[in-house]
Amino acid sequence: MSTENNKAIARRLYEEVWNTGNVAALEELIAPNIVLHFDYPADIPGPAENQPGLEAIKHFVSHLRTTFPDYHFTVELQVAEGNLVVTRGTARGTHQGLYWDLTFQGFAPTEKQVTWTETAIDRIVDGKIVENWINEDALGRLQQIGALPTAGQAS
Repeated sequence: MSTENNKAIARRLYEEVWNTGNVAALEELIAPNIVLHFDYPADIPGPAENQPGLEAIKHFVSHLRTTFPDYHFTVELQVAEGNLVVTRGTARGTHQGLYWDLTFQGFAPTEKQVTWTETAIDRIVDGKIVENWINEDALGRLQQIGALPTAGQAS
């Protein structure tokens, strides 16, 4: 596939799945045995790499859309080379549901509008994403909802 086709697949993931909650579209875009790499610190228990694939993504989309029902990701940059696509953008949403993070599970809704950046690298083979690396400003998101203090704030 061309790099432009690969970029379109990665963009569809944001526009058709993350921005609308349409998990059915994941079947078209994601390989069932996708390998996921997250940016969790090593001292946090739970999944750090090699997640259980497509089902993990479906679960995460559901949690994210419950926590931030108006979640929207704006693609600001996409670069592709070979079978790799890098997507960088800004996510926005209103904290209206229990927070899903492993460390802050169950953090009550605050109704605060938050903004954070995300960068993903997707490896695409035969029209499906087979591997994904994600890095996002989880610290900034947690500070904005009040789960963590910002610099200069008492903890």
